[in-house]
Amino acid sequence: MGPFVLAIDQGTSSTKALLVDSAGNIAAQASAPVSVRHPGPGLVEQDAAQVLASVRAAVAACTDGVDPAAVAGIGLSTQRESVVLWEAATGRPVAPLVSWQDRRGAPRAAELARAGHADLVRRRTGLPLDPMFSALKMAALLDEHDPGRDRSRRGELRLGTVDAWLLTSLTGAFVTEIGNASRTQLLDLRGGDWDAELLELFDVPRAALPDVVSSTGPFGAARDLSPLPAGVPVLAVLGDSHAALFAHAGWRRGVVKVTYGTGSSVMTAADAPGADGAVCDTIAWSVKEVTFAHEANIRSSGRTLTWLAELLDVPADRVVEMAAEADAGGVTLVPAFGGLGAPWWDPRAVPVLAGFDFGTGRAQLARAALESVAHQVDDVLAAMPRVRRVVADGGLARSTALMRLQADLAGVEVARSRHHQLSAGGAADLAGLVLNWWTMPDLERRADTGLEVFTPSWSEEQRGRAVALWRRRLAAARELGARPPERTS
Repeated sequence: MGPFVLAIDQGTSSTKALLVDSAGNIAAQASAPVSVRHPGPGLVEQDAAQVLASVRAAVAACTDGVDPAAVAGIGLSTQRESVVLWEAATGRPVAPLVSWQDRRGAPRAAELARAGHADLVRRRTGLPLDPMFSALKMAALLDEHDPGRDRSRRGELRLGTVDAWLLTSLTGAFVTEIGNASRTQLLDLRGGDWDAELLELFDVPRAALPDVVSSTGPFGAARDLSPLPAGVPVLAVLGDSHAALFAHAGWRRGVVKVTYGTGSSVMTAADAPGADGAVCDTIAWSVKEVTFAHEANIRSSGRTLTWLAELLDVPADRVVEMAAEADAGGVTLVPAFGGLGAPWWDPRAVPVLAGFDFGTGRAQLARAALESVAHQVDDVLAAMPRVRRVVADGGLARSTALMRLQADLAGVEVARSRHHQLSAGGAADLAGLVLNWWTMPDLERRADTGLEVFTPSWSEEQRGRAVALWRRRLAAARELGARPPERTS
């Protein structure tokens, strides 16, 4: 058997591993869970050591019964804006991993915005000044563990996104992939390296940060990833959303990738930075040359349905089933948990549930939650240039009801991928490209094979009514959030 590429996708809730052969077939797969904790309002953390352990567990399970020598290389995709702080000498984390969902940087973001720095940050990085991105999390970790920045300036403490943490732990190389680095809010998007002015603004010493390298490295070779022998090279690294876009052959213009996960990433390749304020600029990957992308991040999509499942004390799958069979009956849920992301970027917006009465039941609430996902994505698609096709992946993309609704709302065809491990698949695709197992045209043909396509069925009048109702209630969520709190005494 073999040869194989081992693809590892380290996500928020689990780590997945795939073995992919030289024909692009999945030979084996496995996963290992990762826990998330919420120690306080707006705080979302994980155990960095557990994240690393989950990678080892998923790899061991995936390669069980396979000759480890048959693994020719490794492709890695990772959650992106999350941050780890660790000791250079020991490799030991000195704090919990701060999740991309964490909002602890919000006060500092507001302070920087009031001081007039938002335009600089947006112009230099392509990203709005928002606590989702890594720089504010890095500053908060250093404020707690190295307030004078003495240890970090000496390089005794290291900071990085999850890709840097895993690469250091598995290969010893202190590097970060450029697409992941572009999500930190510390990278000059056009220059492709850390920006001295931004480092000073966020008070993050350069000595604490890894070197920035392309999506094909160099990353070093695994030296402690049982059962693989020492020396298996890491060939490719991508952020998880970027990897999914790569798996869809998303370098083709007009293809917009939507990942329906805990949140949603909506991404399309671009010739150069220059998106308007509704969506972000980012680096998708660097393979021989840099490919830019326009991206929008929606904070609560699948998480809205799991929240409702917890509230109703039913399995999340049951909420999705109820939603598929029901009509919302005029009920709208605007899931502005922690504010609204793209295209509104309104941190003050609050959740709104409207249009319900005594006759409203669980099924209507479930449908409203599902519709909130499609409406948020549609808001972003309306801000994207020249959308030709939406390609869908992620766990919630399995909902046929959601895919049909998305096509109807957006007025464009939605193509559901043939499999759901797109982030790991994209990492495998790029690793195989490095090994010359296939070409870009090969990957385009593969991406277009076996898609399930949903075409719009609504009239313009139907679409207009649905969008108008959603926008009125979204406006209410923003207006309520903008009001000062009422005094209770």
